[in-house]
Amino acid sequence: MDLGLDGKVALVAASSRGLGKASALALAREGARVTICARTEADLEAAAEEIRRETHAEVLAVPADLTSEEGIRSVVTATVERFGGVDVLVDNSGGPQRGKFPDLTDDDWRQAFEVVTLNFVRFVREVLPHMREKRWGRVIGIQSSSVKEPVEYIDLSNGLRPGIAGLMKAIMPDLAKDGITINLVLPGMFLTSRIHPGLADGAAHIDKTVEEQLAPLAATIPLGRLGDPIELGYLVAFLASEQASYITGAVYQVDGGKIRSNV
Repeated sequence: MDLGLDGKVALVAASSRGLGKASALALAREGARVTICARTEADLEAAAEEIRRETHAEVLAVPADLTSEEGIRSVVTATVERFGGVDVLVDNSGGPQRGKFPDLTDDDWRQAFEVVTLNFVRFVREVLPHMREKRWGRVIGIQSSSVKEPVEYIDLSNGLRPGIAGLMKAIMPDLAKDGITINLVLPGMFLTSRIHPGLADGAAHIDKTVEEQLAPLAATIPLGRLGDPIELGYLVAFLASEQASYITGAVYQVDGGKIRSNV
């Protein structure tokens, strides 16, 4: 299937590794020109070179602090200067720290709000003028299963992520008038270093010891395994495509069946 992404400009946030990098790779495989961004320049350049080597796509790597308005604006500005606009935004961010409600301070909540909520708000706000100009755009937010079902020991996520879904629904009708779709993707448990520090990106080569350590976690998932990040990346690429032009305001879980909610 031709997704119609050849030559489109995709900006993928927090994309030096994990689900962000997998999303950038999936888009590049479809012919998109891709901007990746993260704080650590060495990791970012390594990811950019890996994507270029595999796909021969144009990849712009922009080091930036994505918890600041200035950092986010610098990424969008660099993308527009290099590629002439932004067609696809994949908003991804680091997760908030683990912690139960009684232990969390005001500073913990403020920091999590910057990482989760303001990251989404600022990125969408910055790219919208460029999408409205073309009357075409795709906004895809990588959020969390906590949008549908509370996550144990991460009450910061439980308190903030569902609000992103509410915001997405609220702004969706206005974006639709200009041909811009907005959807959320909710990852379950994936083979990334966030799950286990011994994991590289992807499921191809898992150390036997790490596999054994993850076995109890895998047993809680109906499909019996953790996901490969590229499996989420393929859904992101589809939602960015021409074929997904009638999908907006939707929430998709990619979790091997772990989320038990029926809505």
